Amino acid sequence: MRRLEERDDRSEFRSGDLALDLFFARYAGQNQFRLGIGTTYVAADGARLAGYMTVAGAAIFASELPSTLRKRFPSYPLPALRIARLAVHREAQNRGVGAALLRHACALANWQARDVGCIGIVVDAKQGANRFYERFGFLALPVEAGALDVRPEPQPMFLPMGRIPAG
Repeated sequence: MRRLEERDDRSEFRSGDLALDLFFARYAGQNQFRLGIGTTYVAADGARLAGYMTVAGAAIFASELPSTLRKRFPSYPLPALRIARLAVHREAQNRGVGAALLRHACALANWQARDVGCIGIVVDAKQGANRFYERFGFLALPVEAGALDVRPEPQPMFLPMGRIPAG
C-alpha cells in the first residue's frame, strides 16, 4: 500500500465500473497533486495497480449518525475520514485487495483520531457495495432524498472509531 505517484500509469485500470475507472484515470492525480483535496492510495504489485482508494477529510453532524451514537457527540460538525472512491482491478477482485485498502483506511482514521480528531469513517457506498462495507462494521445512515431509478443514489455509511481496531 502506498500513495499514488505522478508517474503511475492509471490509464489501463479497469474495475468494471466506468465511473470509478474514469475518476482514477482523469481526476485522482489532479485532486491529489494539484488541488490537494484528496489523497489516493494504491495497492500495487510493482508497476501493476491492483486497486485504489481516495480519502479526504470530512465533517458529519451528530444528527446524521445512527440514533445509538447521536447523544455522545455535540451538535457542531464532527471530524471524520471520508472514503471518496474505492475500486479493485477486475483481475484482482475477490483476492482481498478491497479489504486491504479498507484496513489502510482504518489505520489512517486511527492516525487522524490520535493527531487531529476523528469520530469514524464515512463512505457513500455505490449500489451493490453495501454488503462489502457491512462486513467491516459500517452502519447505514439515514437517506433524506429519494433514489433515482436511472442512477441510484449511494447509501451513506459510517464506521465509528469504536469499531475500528486500534493500530
